[in-house]
Amino acid sequence: MLAPGSRVLITGSPALAQEIELAGLVPVAGQDEDPVAVVQGFSPAIGWKDLAEATYVVNAGALWVATNTDMSIPQARGIAPGNGTLVAAVAAATGQQPKVAGKPEAPLFHSAAKRLGAERPLVVGDRLDTDILGGNNAGFATVAVLTGVDTRETILAARAAERPDYIIENLTDLHRPYPEVTHDDGTYTCGQSTARVANGAVGIIGSRDHLDSWRAACAAWWAGTPDAASPQAPKLVWLDH
Repeated sequence: MLAPGSRVLITGSPALAQEIELAGLVPVAGQDEDPVAVVQGFSPAIGWKDLAEATYVVNAGALWVATNTDMSIPQARGIAPGNGTLVAAVAAATGQQPKVAGKPEAPLFHSAAKRLGAERPLVVGDRLDTDILGGNNAGFATVAVLTGVDTRETILAARAAERPDYIIENLTDLHRPYPEVTHDDGTYTCGQSTARVANGAVGIIGSRDHLDSWRAACAAWWAGTPDAASPQAPKLVWLDH
């Protein structure tokens, strides 16, 4: 814990600096102001000089905290570098790793749930390595939404710690009943689609365009690889009804 009034170098947005102020700390902009910590968050305005200043302070022994380590963020024109890429630049220059205050660490999720008074929180996110992993770390139900970084294929291949409880196309699906996935003797069924694992491949009966096919495939593949420590993409064999 930092003492009230401690100086903190802000590598991020004015909003982040304001939050630091509200916590009783003093945001500063450079090493010459003798900061005892660096808080690094995302801002599209961050440049080389900002990262260099953070590097100088971290190398001098200051506490280093990152708000999140999202490696990429979806933008209107496609996928762009996220805060994790900026954090990685400082890590490469210092040989150190920050403490992560936000995703995918559990305390942020627990704090948010407490603030909201949520008894059964549902974590919704578009990427596995921060949103879904963080929700799983917190012990909450998780929903992967296909409007951002991760896809049907990457979700199917996800390592065990990053597998969501539910998969939806977009946020409007939160207002629709979720289809049940059932299994019988190794065959997993969701809606009109079925999936089964054999010889390291997933055989799917159903349309590859229908999300139920992927839900069934995930259930089958994950049941067969319950302890996957790294992403594992199976061969897919598609069969029409």
